Amino acid sequence: MTGRSEAYGSAAIAMHWATALLIVGDFAFGLYFIDLPLSPQKLRYFAWHKWAGALVLLTGAGLLAARWLRAPPSLPASMPHWEKRLSRLTQVILYLLLVLAPLSGWLYSSAAGFQTVLFGVLPIPDVVGRDRGLAEALRTLHRGINYTLAAVVAIHALAALKHRFVDRDEVLAYMLPFLRKP
Repeated sequence: MTGRSEAYGSAAIAMHWATALLIVGDFAFGLYFIDLPLSPQKLRYFAWHKWAGALVLLTGAGLLAARWLRAPPSLPASMPHWEKRLSRLTQVILYLLLVLAPLSGWLYSSAAGFQTVLFGVLPIPDVVGRDRGLAEALRTLHRGINYTLAAVVAIHALAALKHRFVDRDEVLAYMLPFLRKP
């Protein structure tokens, strides 16, 4: 890992925003189609939802790799110690959920008997056998993880806005370089 810098690199920024868009979009899409009656269209929506989940897993892995290769910028010296610790904890939870959400969906899909075929061409092996009871438990787990992820993402976004408009520091500018002071 290299030393800290004044800002995130362009690859980390791009992966951050791609992951954010995937999470928000896939969460909203999941809420939209989940209660639709079973039909060929709903099965197609499930496939798209799983593809987006796979992309979340990939971009999340990319974010973890970027974080491992290059330490994040230092938080402002004026930030209270408890807030710095809360920021780090929130990031750890976000990274954990970025992995758990797609993995729980993959497990659920496997237990429900619906193999994932990434982008319609790459079959992903099932990780558990078909089991109706397990599928129900995994569906509940997957939903719970995703609602938790949505809440943590909202908290993360609100904290960034707080830094911009209340604290008036540079934290939000780490991910929005056009906000940086010259």
